[in-house]
Amino acid sequence: MIRLVVFDMDGTLVQTEQLKAQSYAKAARELDDSIDEEEVTAAYGAVVGQSREAVATTLLEQFGLEEPSRAHLEAFDADEPWEAFVGVRLRYYHAMLDDPALLRAHAWPDAMALLRHAHDFFCRTALATTSKRDETDQVLAALGFTGAFDAIATADDVTSTKPDPEVYYLVTRTLDVPPAQALAIEDSPSGVRAAHTAGLACIAVPTDFTRDAIHALADDGVIPPAHVVDDHARLSEVVRATLAEAQAGAR
Repeated sequence: MIRLVVFDMDGTLVQTEQLKAQSYAKAARELDDSIDEEEVTAAYGAVVGQSREAVATTLLEQFGLEEPSRAHLEAFDADEPWEAFVGVRLRYYHAMLDDPALLRAHAWPDAMALLRHAHDFFCRTALATTSKRDETDQVLAALGFTGAFDAIATADDVTSTKPDPEVYYLVTRTLDVPPAQALAIEDSPSGVRAAHTAGLACIAVPTDFTRDAIHALADDGVIPPAHVVDDHARLSEVVRATLAEAQAGAR
């Protein structure tokens, strides 16, 4: 049986992955005005859901931004070019987070509805996100979900972020629920792999950034094809069916 449903945040509850992509693109353009922001946004899709270091390092290398970033090391008290790049990017991203209306406009209504009625379907809920704690709190407040989860684990609470399973081990341990009795809701390949490695069942709601990669994971047997929900309006239906199947199997 399923006793816990664990939600991802960025890309699953709210389309902050779009905002993150835009912030990286704007930062890259600030560092090199010859860069096409749309190309950076597209490149972000290959690293969506990964750590700041992984994302920034990949984009630095792909767009030749290491030297321009070095010029900002002192301004951001950074030791490495990727940290300076992130510093430039966070100016844009935090301005977006400071706009609650923008965050609400980017919410996924079907995932939010599922969370609002979560306790009608299952016992407990948790959030497992690669975002920092302050960003997480800001997004949840804008969406009206402060206090909505029984447990929250962020990038500040773990040593390694997704695709490492640590964040899932943390929330299941905190709530004393075996991973085999938990279900993850994810949008990114990194998140799906983290949940799978931790031993959770997983339902994926792909975005335009992650659709091809999520279907590739289904083809590889990492996630059942029936658990890939391209139509977000079907999320609640698929979750209900998965919970019912798990309940029947426990009898």
